[in-house]
Amino acid sequence: EVLVVESGGALVQPGESLRLSCVASPFPFTNYYMSWVRQAAEKEREFVSEITNVGTFKYSDSVKDRFTTSSEKSRHQWYLQMNSLKPEDTAVYYCAAECGSWGDFWGQGTRVSVSS
Repeated sequence: EVLVVESGGALVQPGESLRLSCVASPFPFTNYYMSWVRQAAEKEREFVSEITNVGTFKYSDSVKDRFTTSSEKSRHQWYLQMNSLKPEDTAVYYCAAECGSWGDFWGQGTRVSVSS
């Protein structure tokens, strides 16, 4: 079983930055998408960003130009750098490894709150 663990969530003020981390272990996969997904209170889950094993990226319109996803493949770690945070970014952020026929693996989430 693959264990995915997110960390880095916190309470911050509007305009501040946070970096979320995600680690997956064991992670023997060579073809995958690693996504960040968030869920605000009483709302559906929302796609935030994606990075593939070959390093291509995708972002939602609501976060592009503010958020950046990156990875340390050798350490099976992924990151979401979030700048210029807004109150509407408040949510639980999940890291999800989509590994094709091997399945999808989700973490338990880390909470980000943006409030003055």
